[in-house]
Amino acid sequence: MSRYDRWNAILELLAQEGRLTVEDAAQALEVSTATIRRDFDQLAQQQMLMRTRGGAVAQSVSYDLPLRYKTARHADEKNRIAMAAAELVPPGAVVGLNGGTTTSELARTLAIRPALESGFTVVTNALNIAAELTVRQHVKIVVTGGVARQQSYELIGPLASGVLEQVTLDIAFLGVDGLDVELGASAHHEGEASVNNLLISRAAQVVVVADSSKIGKRAFSRICPITRIDTLVTDDRLSDELAGALSDAGVKVVRA
Repeated sequence: MSRYDRWNAILELLAQEGRLTVEDAAQALEVSTATIRRDFDQLAQQQMLMRTRGGAVAQSVSYDLPLRYKTARHADEKNRIAMAAAELVPPGAVVGLNGGTTTSELARTLAIRPALESGFTVVTNALNIAAELTVRQHVKIVVTGGVARQQSYELIGPLASGVLEQVTLDIAFLGVDGLDVELGASAHHEGEASVNNLLISRAAQVVVVADSSKIGKRAFSRICPITRIDTLVTDDRLSDELAGALSDAGVKVVRA
């Protein structure tokens, strides 16, 4: 297990339990207590947990982890979601993508999809997506302005609006931190939510791409109401109850 995978697992345990001892974490991750102590200290330096005598406690109720720590979460599900979502994109389409691990996986899938070899356009506020797709000659990249956020590599702030107000999208794929029937789509950070709202306002079709762990959850800042979402592409672990509630709200649910 790599250091980032281990840190991700520690933060996942803290999110579930609220408190961890060094011994419990070492047993759960099958590593030495000395390794866990170092991990706790390094995560505390990044303000991602609080050290206590003999352990650690959660820094906040929900974690907004840097993107590099999230990549191992639900990797198989994200791959299946990306494959299913890519099928929705016709050749020549103008596609909007916000930041996140699922949209990043979707960007990679779109870039190698044979049906799109004739070319398509991506409009994004995610620096990592833009960097990955720039080398693809058949993909036209449009990047918004804004200030980069380290956690998600997304550009946020009023500078993003100058570009987004000038474009029209055929389809926008939205990665979210939560999707709830009553609240709608939401994100941990209000700056991301604001830019994401503007991105989807330019789209003829809005598709949320999110693994089932995000469904039925709420994050800090609302992106848009549920009525603005046309389709949800998620994994097959989504419960029939949640799928039915979303369908009743007018959202087409695709379980990959």
